[in-house]
Amino acid sequence: MDSIKESFAQWLSSMGMNQGSITLTEQIAGIAFVIALAWLADLVCRRLIVPSIKAVVKRTNVTWDDHLLSDRVLDDMCHIIPAFVANLLMPFVFTTTPLLQSFLIKLCEIYIIATTLRLVFSFSNSLYALSNEREKTKNRPLKGVFQMIKVLAVCVGLILIFSILLEKSPIDLFVGLGAAATVLMLVFKDTIVGLVAGVQLSANDMLRPGDWITMPKYGADGVVFEVNLTTVKVRNWDNTTVTVPPYTLVSDSFQNWRGMFESGGRRIKRSINIDMTSVRFCTPEEMKKYEERGLIFPEDRQEELTNITMLRRALMKYLKENPRVNQDLMVMVRQLQPTPQGMPLELYFFSADKQWVAYETLQADVFDYVMASVPQYGLHVFQSPMGEDVRELRVKSDE
Repeated sequence: MDSIKESFAQWLSSMGMNQGSITLTEQIAGIAFVIALAWLADLVCRRLIVPSIKAVVKRTNVTWDDHLLSDRVLDDMCHIIPAFVANLLMPFVFTTTPLLQSFLIKLCEIYIIATTLRLVFSFSNSLYALSNEREKTKNRPLKGVFQMIKVLAVCVGLILIFSILLEKSPIDLFVGLGAAATVLMLVFKDTIVGLVAGVQLSANDMLRPGDWITMPKYGADGVVFEVNLTTVKVRNWDNTTVTVPPYTLVSDSFQNWRGMFESGGRRIKRSINIDMTSVRFCTPEEMKKYEERGLIFPEDRQEELTNITMLRRALMKYLKENPRVNQDLMVMVRQLQPTPQGMPLELYFFSADKQWVAYETLQADVFDYVMASVPQYGLHVFQSPMGEDVRELRVKSDE
């Protein structure tokens, strides 16, 4: 840049425009020349350079250059060049008015910093859009990282602007900020903690936009739709929105249902209580009927089987033949520890369709079948006495 300034100074001298003897007319002509040159630089950039870059981008088969060299990025880049040209030539124009010269140079430098920040913002937005299209990164919570880049860029830009206004070295201002580090830590505490938490969530693949998470402590039970520096936004199933600080997802426990959706099915684990007084051995007539249904095997013919055994086998056969049950995962009907409320008979299987409505429909259909099947095997479902039962007992006792 110094060589360019020296060349321009020599050109002015050859034109008879020495810095100490520039007249008002020559100064106005110099201003007009600087404006014309800046306008010409802008025109060349927008009419020649930008169309050439767009033509090259359209011919490529890759998509990353469509984002990184988007219209917004190229437009912001074009704002910098005229200001840079004006700032380069300004010292040679206002030589007789140093105060005005200093003010305009500072104004140009501040404008260059502001437009550069705008370019950084546009470029980071393009990078974020590009990351959302990549398979490896589109589900990562990277929005907070790009927000932190913007915050750092603004901090650097503000330091440079203050160094221009105060006419001090940016390094001296950086050193001075070391004394105020404690105050800055307090001001940007949530931002810094959120950035660290966001990096941990992304590095460990703990959370992605679109995940269904459950966090009862914060009333979160729904789908994550945004992860940024300071908040994780969850849309609950009742369409309410819950905001959770990112660091709580690292420090506290939460349940992520992504593994269920990525697996082959969604688990159904539910039981009914059988009245143990209704459990008995099967009669020969019942054994013949159950054998016709395929519930008795050749090795069972010499054994005494119970009605609850037949019920378990019938339910197991029903689940194995149900096309909505994932047969590649565990299917089981088992008894649990007896309780004062009866013998729990648990069905453990997986729905092939993991969507909520289909899952609940299958669960209801299966237990409708279970409730209707229990009496067919001479069993009773345990149920606490109701008012009608108590009245019947009183009537019988009175008789």
